[in-house]
Amino acid sequence: MLLSVFKLPVMKNLYLRVVSLKLIVLTATFCLFCFGVMAQTPVKKPAAKAVVAKPAVAPKSALQIIDAFFKKYKDKGADTAIDYLFSTNKLLAGLPQLSVLKVKLDSLPQSAGKYVGHELIVQKSSSPSLFFYSYLVKFENQPYRFTFMFYKPQNEWELYRFKYDDQIDSELEEAGKINNKRP
Repeated sequence: MLLSVFKLPVMKNLYLRVVSLKLIVLTATFCLFCFGVMAQTPVKKPAAKAVVAKPAVAPKSALQIIDAFFKKYKDKGADTAIDYLFSTNKLLAGLPQLSVLKVKLDSLPQSAGKYVGHELIVQKSSSPSLFFYSYLVKFENQPYRFTFMFYKPQNEWELYRFKYDDQIDSELEEAGKINNKRP
């Protein structure tokens, strides 16, 4: 009996080891089976989203630049409009003469009245890369002419020349003279 008391814990311990070993083997087999099945079954990946490249900012056309200039001139004044217009050309952007031009354009409403709008007089081009635009700029008291010349050396339009004057009426008068009639 003394022997059986000592054997009982040994037998019980051996039984636990066998059961533990079976559980380990069973778990390992189950894991291998599951991973084996998963390895053979293709994993469904979410459909790849089509990569659409964001379009680069399209170069502005000369007309878009002019429209933006007049909008800024109307809404924010000559300073902002001139800065925007001349910023299209790196060589012209920092000219000291721009401050004089801004002062002159700012003072136009004092004599010509409030800015009312603008109309295209003529558009000409000497090539696909050089365009000239002449606008009648309407103020309450008198018209002015703004002329823009744009150059496109590569992909983007840049201001090449800007002028303004109030001689449009005298030129129109001159064009209407009898001596200027063509046969």
